[in-house]
Amino acid sequence: MAERVRSGTVRLWAAARRHPFFAVILAIAALLRAVAMVGYTPAMFFNDSFDYLHVAMQPYPHPLRPDGYSFLLIALKPFHSFALVTGIQHLMGLAMGVMIYALLRRKFGVWKWVSAVATAPVLLDGYQIQLEHLILSDTMFTFLVMCAVTLLLWHDRPSWRIAASVGLIIGLSWLTRSVGAPVLLGVLTYMLIRRVGWRMLAVTTVACALPVVSYMGWYKADSGKFAITESNGIFLFARVYKFADCHRMDDLPVSEMILCTEPGNRLPNSQDGIWNVKSPLNRYTGNRFGPYQNSLANDFSKRAILAQPVDYARVVGHDFLRVFQWKRTTFPDPATYGQYEFGKTTKELPDWHMDADSIASAEANAYERGRARTKIIEPFGTAIRVYQDHVYLRGTMVGLILLVGLGGMVPMWRRFGGRALLPWTLATGLLLAPAATAEFDYRYVLPAVPLASLAAGIAFSPEVRERYAALARRLRPATGAEAAPPTGPVEEKVPEVAAK
Repeated sequence: MAERVRSGTVRLWAAARRHPFFAVILAIAALLRAVAMVGYTPAMFFNDSFDYLHVAMQPYPHPLRPDGYSFLLIALKPFHSFALVTGIQHLMGLAMGVMIYALLRRKFGVWKWVSAVATAPVLLDGYQIQLEHLILSDTMFTFLVMCAVTLLLWHDRPSWRIAASVGLIIGLSWLTRSVGAPVLLGVLTYMLIRRVGWRMLAVTTVACALPVVSYMGWYKADSGKFAITESNGIFLFARVYKFADCHRMDDLPVSEMILCTEPGNRLPNSQDGIWNVKSPLNRYTGNRFGPYQNSLANDFSKRAILAQPVDYARVVGHDFLRVFQWKRTTFPDPATYGQYEFGKTTKELPDWHMDADSIASAEANAYERGRARTKIIEPFGTAIRVYQDHVYLRGTMVGLILLVGLGGMVPMWRRFGGRALLPWTLATGLLLAPAATAEFDYRYVLPAVPLASLAAGIAFSPEVRERYAALARRLRPATGAEAAPPTGPVEEKVPEVAAK
């Protein structure tokens, strides 16, 4: 055993010496995550955390969000440790940086220092570290998507095993966050462009469908409907809530008129259309996330989009562009925004009734088998808090990263942007999807960053650099040929006669 440890240490040290810049970044990233774990123990909680935890304590298909992340909590439940959960999530964050570096160096031949810099937005961002420390699905979802992309980019012509693995991973990501559905569409489109063959496309699709259809079968057995959630229409209602004008909708059913709100009576944020007690959805009796309300909200939202496409495009564009703002503002409200930061104080866990017999704080304490409330340990808490305040990826930087990736795709236009097409389109899609289906939220930006960073790194690959060099060579002679001829007299040069 000691010999194995010694051998592993030697190999690790040798790898660090071969890749010193990345080794330093990775070591700093690991140290920062260790400081976060010690400074805020055992974990940090968001409002959604207690829904995931409730499913882990009493498994059932949740009507609002799929249970993929709850399955992870169930698997780790015997250890009774939220610190173990966040520790695994921090390892996922580090692993995403390793994936980016390995792909850029080994597969695309990018310079070492550029490959290392491409990992920094994932490994060193203060808000990314905090997101990994929350009991939330986002880190797991991002990790699964990065695994699928890494497998697909590593193998130019994937075997059926690789295709099946990619499909299965995407299926799990779909069950972790519903936005995994467009990820499948992006992956299949990329495979079609790369001409991997219809058999590999079929294998990927079937492998993805296995966990998804199984989950939908469980949902049907529990609620009577073959679905993943009962919330897609309700979230879409939040998107149209701020602009929907019932006077412009034709043949609006009486049952949906309850959702109409005059402009002067609307709440300030789109998300208020779901969560605020004054939401029009609360005018119906019964569960707000029931199938009846979801169906009505979905139909109403589609009517609003078709009747007011310009207004819909305006709110989507506004939220999408908000991603790229330099200054980070308090949004949607101080209470929600504060949960995205390492705070100076912590609150007691909520006493919400998750059902008739369960309370959120009690379930958290039962999972931990002890006191689960976040405790700040100094000076580590102050250290990671100050770090997050000053070191994070601003929205404008995200835009620049996307532009660099797009710049690397331009000379590869005959091949639809080359292999950077996959991570770049997925990153853009993950940024656009919340703006199109719900509302902007800062935490929805971070899952796109590893993919965008990977695409930006590919822009420095030898293949792309050579394309740009060839383009420069073609432009240089053309510029010389188009130069105007001299207008003055041309002096004739008389050949000199050699003296004898």
